[in-house]
Amino acid sequence: MDLKSGLPFFKSGLVADYPKLEHDIKTDVIIIGGGISGALAAYYLIKNNIPCVVVDARTIGLGSTAASTSLLQYEIDTPLHKLINFVGTKNAVKSYWLCAQAIDKLNQIRKEIKFTNFETKQSLYYAATKKDVAELETEYRIRKQHGFKVSLLKEDAVFKKIGLHAPAAILSAKAAQTDAYLFTHSLLQYNIKKGLMVFDRTPITDIRHSTKTVKLTTENGKTLQAKKIIYATGYETVNYIDKKILKLQSTYAIASEILSTPKPFWKNDMLIWNTANPYLYIRTTEDNRIIVGGRDENFYSPGRRDKLLKKKTKQLSKDFLKLFPDINFTPEFSWTGTFGSTKDGLPFIGTYNKLPNSYFALGFGGNGITFSLIAAEIIAGCLMGKKNKDAAIFSFDRL
Repeated sequence: MDLKSGLPFFKSGLVADYPKLEHDIKTDVIIIGGGISGALAAYYLIKNNIPCVVVDARTIGLGSTAASTSLLQYEIDTPLHKLINFVGTKNAVKSYWLCAQAIDKLNQIRKEIKFTNFETKQSLYYAATKKDVAELETEYRIRKQHGFKVSLLKEDAVFKKIGLHAPAAILSAKAAQTDAYLFTHSLLQYNIKKGLMVFDRTPITDIRHSTKTVKLTTENGKTLQAKKIIYATGYETVNYIDKKILKLQSTYAIASEILSTPKPFWKNDMLIWNTANPYLYIRTTEDNRIIVGGRDENFYSPGRRDKLLKKKTKQLSKDFLKLFPDINFTPEFSWTGTFGSTKDGLPFIGTYNKLPNSYFALGFGGNGITFSLIAAEIIAGCLMGKKNKDAAIFSFDRL
């Protein structure tokens, strides 16, 4: 599947080389997918002394990971007060807390592997229109009730805090931003030194699940055999699952030219997103750029998605300038990517009964990176025979 188009700002060239698989392999676990989900899964397996191999049909990191704008937030695409209606209060609140904890754990991991492109931030979730204020206030009360560090800002306070006009906003203390593409390579390179094997440009043409093993055949006729397999193939998982678990959509993003004025461009340099559907999201970069994303569309085909890129670039630029008319914003990079959304906004993690000896690490929506961390922890625990009381929240059977 063609997952992206345009020139993603974060794709900083080919930062590492990985071989194509040219020989047969036997190992404990095979991870299909060399993006951020596969890299985090490999990190947790290697950390727990579980031999594994990562294999990807593409060059490592050049699927959805390269298109990610890499915002790290504990809020998922479904607001907490609405998620409660899908999965109940206990599971909804727990999923939010797991995402919050995932941000801290990602920060710990990046320190361990000496990855520097990671910044902790505050996050501002503002009402796009006055009619959204009531729901925003409900969301604030529920988050506050369950211990999240949030503040409710009225219109004057929003302007004072950040310098934009909005009828109300929730200010969250916990958020971060990174570069998912570079983070992926740093994770893989770190774990290669600890015994991980990584192969790219190696399409898998056949997968056979049996009661004791999984056997894969590559395009060039080589075989990989393992006790277990982890599918970290993101939105391409529709090729392996025979039930409808996600809706494919296209999102658009732009990055500005490097601004000559020093940061912060807006007060406190926080992450910004809003209540619109689809929502607008904004962040800065280490080298003095601004990234704006949103304007999602239903995905029909790569061609139809890509034809909209020029139009969406203009719209996103106008969206930003409407909020910050005094900032000299000129887009330099623009790109579009395909992503999946689920009915409740939660990922699918764990086993799928029709495919024995398999696990899935499928972090969909705007929280793909934090969901990937949660998936890596849960699956590594399962492989070690540990039960995880939170696994059921993300199971295939929940909906």
